[in-house]
Amino acid sequence: MTGRLLKVEASGNDFVLGIGDWATRLAADGALAERLCDRRRGIGGDGVLAVEPTGPARARLSYRNANGSTARFCGNGSRCAARAAVELLGLPPRLVLDTDWAPIPAEVDGSSVALELPRPPQPAMALELEVAGERWSGWVLEVGVPHLVLPVGNVDTVDLARLAPPLRSHRLLGPDGANVSFVMAAAGGPIDIRTWERGVEGETLCCGSAAVAAGLVELASRPAKRVVVRPRSGDELTVEPAADGVRFTGPTRFVAEIIPLELNVER
Repeated sequence: MTGRLLKVEASGNDFVLGIGDWATRLAADGALAERLCDRRRGIGGDGVLAVEPTGPARARLSYRNANGSTARFCGNGSRCAARAAVELLGLPPRLVLDTDWAPIPAEVDGSSVALELPRPPQPAMALELEVAGERWSGWVLEVGVPHLVLPVGNVDTVDLARLAPPLRSHRLLGPDGANVSFVMAAAGGPIDIRTWERGVEGETLCCGSAAVAAGLVELASRPAKRVVVRPRSGDELTVEPAADGVRFTGPTRFVAEIIPLELNVER
C-alpha cells in the first residue's frame, strides 16, 4: 500500500494520521478507524485524521472519532493535519483546511500551529440541568461540534467518570449530546479544563474545540486580548479574538511513523 501512516498528538490529544492511500481508507472506513484507535489491540488514539491535498495551498481533512463515528470538526486534529500538510505534502505554511464544519485557515510555525476559526453560529447560551441529584449551571455553544462548559471550584475534584456520561447525553442537549468540560478560571490566569469527549466516550488529555469554547465563554465575561487554556496535558493553548472569528494556537508533535504488521488493517 502506498501512502504513510503516523502517530501524532497535539497537547495530549493523540491521533492516527494518514496520507495517500491511507487517507482514502481512513476517511471511508469507520471500522478501520476503531481498530487502529484501540489502545490494547491497535495503535491507540482519540481519533483518525485523513489528510489529502486539493490545491497548492489547500487540503481536505476528514476526521473520525475513536469509535469510528464521524465528526464535523476536531480542533487539535486540525492543527496536526495542517502541520502534516506542510511537512509531508509540501504545502505552504499558510494554508486552508477544508473540514466538514468550514474552511479553516491555518498557519504553521514549526511545531506551533494556529487556526482561524469561524465565530459560533450563536452566542453561548446559559443552561441549567440536573444530573445525579445535583444542579449544574453553565453554557452551551458550538465550535464545529456542541460543547457544554461548566464552571467549578476545583477541576481536580470533579468525578468525571460519574458525572460526565449523563451530562454528555442530557435531553436538554439534543439527541446527539455534547462534549462536556469542567473549567476553573483564576483571575487573570489560565483556565484549567477537563473534558469528556463524545466519540471517545471518556476523558482526554485535551480537546481543542473545548478549549476554544471555554476561552470564548471567558472572553465574553471579561475584557481581555487573549485567554490561556490549560488542559490535563499541561500544555498551554491560547484563544484570542480574530478579525473574522477566533484564533486558536498550540503545540503539535509527530510521534512516530507506523508500519502496520498484524493489526488486521491490510487489504
